[in-house]
Amino acid sequence: MARALWVLGLLLVALLVLYGMRRGWLNRARRHADLPGLLPDPPSGATPEVELVPAADGLYVGTTVAGDWQDRVSAGSLGHRASARARLYRTGLLLERTGTEPLWIPVSAVRDARVDHKLANKVVPGVGMLVVTWKLGDHLLDSGFRPEGETDPGEWVRALHALPPADPTGSESEHDYETATPRQEET
Repeated sequence: MARALWVLGLLLVALLVLYGMRRGWLNRARRHADLPGLLPDPPSGATPEVELVPAADGLYVGTTVAGDWQDRVSAGSLGHRASARARLYRTGLLLERTGTEPLWIPVSAVRDARVDHKLANKVVPGVGMLVVTWKLGDHLLDSGFRPEGETDPGEWVRALHALPPADPTGSESEHDYETATPRQEET
């Protein structure tokens, strides 16, 4: 009888933990519910044939609220890790994620880029990951990409900092994620 009570008690504790995890994720989703929709692909005709740096395969680590590496954004598919291929064009950054829609970050939304070792509750050793700070509506977000192999995230940071500011006339749609402000210069 005592063994049955222990098993029942552990089962109740496990159910309580699962309930708390689900409730926390749903509360987080409510906090990020006001994020505007994403442009899954570059605007038609906006992507030039030439990539500024060679495409890189790796891991899309996720997206967090800028400045808080643990506050993962759960709106849409931004919070889910996935294998990805990163492509950098003059008009923006494209992350082609496996199992979900691509993430397009137009140059007008990019605020900064850096190499970091932590994002979205993931800490990576070695050369780190590319973290792009960008604006979506009124929200500043950090999205992380961990390249595989010999790809240097520092090269991507330099290329992103070298991008010319977007056309301030607003040639992109309402999803251009606000007009550009100057990106931080690399020191």
